[in-house]
Amino acid sequence: MNSKLILTTKENRIISSLIEDNEFVQLRVDSMDSDSILGNIYVGKVKNIVKNINAAFIEIAGGAMCYYSLEENKNPIYVKEKKTDKIVMGDEILIQIEKENIKTKAPVATCHLNFTGKYVVLTHGKTKIGVSSKITSDNEKKRLKEILYSYKNDEYGFIIRTNAQGASEDMIQGEIDSLIKMYEEITQYGVHRSTFSLVHKTPSAYLCDIRDGYANTLTEIITDDENIYAQIEEYLKKYQQEDLEKLRFYNDDQIKLSALYNIEKRLEEATREHVWLKSGAYLVIQHTEAFNVIDVNTGKAIAGKKKAQETFLKINLEAAREAARQIRLRNLSGIIIIDFIDLLDKKDQEILMKELTQLFKKDPVKTTVVDITALNLVEITRKKVRKPLHEQLK
Repeated sequence: MNSKLILTTKENRIISSLIEDNEFVQLRVDSMDSDSILGNIYVGKVKNIVKNINAAFIEIAGGAMCYYSLEENKNPIYVKEKKTDKIVMGDEILIQIEKENIKTKAPVATCHLNFTGKYVVLTHGKTKIGVSSKITSDNEKKRLKEILYSYKNDEYGFIIRTNAQGASEDMIQGEIDSLIKMYEEITQYGVHRSTFSLVHKTPSAYLCDIRDGYANTLTEIITDDENIYAQIEEYLKKYQQEDLEKLRFYNDDQIKLSALYNIEKRLEEATREHVWLKSGAYLVIQHTEAFNVIDVNTGKAIAGKKKAQETFLKINLEAAREAARQIRLRNLSGIIIIDFIDLLDKKDQEILMKELTQLFKKDPVKTTVVDITALNLVEITRKKVRKPLHEQLK
């Protein structure tokens, strides 16, 4: 697979475009002035505890409040020693931002600090050794787990990432050692920092893209911005030297990089409500406060067709492929409802659901096909991490 990451700038914005086999599969827009807090670690202060939802609200830098689930966070790292682990108002703890604020919802914080590398994630408070579900070979799973067993302890665990597949033992061990060093520095010295201190800042979003979702499949990283080039070069030299040869600076006076790949048109298309399919059918993509809706319409595709149900299945399969692409392209998340054309045959429904499940396995963000309802609505959930594209452009 030929995979390129294109990084351009326009009007104080960084536009990241991922292209796989000449098809745009992901777009992201980040303001140069914005300072994302996703992944950052702070010394937070507990301002309020809401017992009826079993949660706390923790203040971080700039007076921002974060939601903190008491049910899910069992191993807080306190700045001051305590006799019990019960969290109370006024406590100061190390927290990490695991979800950005989306619409009216506050950022979500956790005490389970994660330190992410290309191959492995170190997980404080979760001591198991997990393996990415996208690594399917039993022999490879066994090999990778054996590499990590010597690091097993009662304080933290590891998640083996998809990128680790085929990686050498030396490369994985080298990364683990650096993650452990980072963890120890933050947990030992971070507790001595003042309230609201930023203890650890996560790399820029485009650097996380290089590290996270597709490091092994990426064949080129191209930018026409000197500052971005320098930052990526510095990052790769420090953390991913094996990918340094993929980095390329684009310099052509005849045509801009954004024009070469038609970036502006792609952004405009990725925010349209209507998406036409080759068959003549089309999707309508809409957003609400609670969920996202994708409606499949036959459009011109059904005109003159005799075998209606057979045609409906073909349109639905085409729509499923495009819907999966659009969900990733636009970074839609949370609850997603797809209203396909009604299929009367259960076997046709099973074919459609199987196709959807296979399509979403390719998405680096965890996506689950839940079920098809009695009203033939397909329910999908996709993990919320960053804001969707239409909100990034505001």
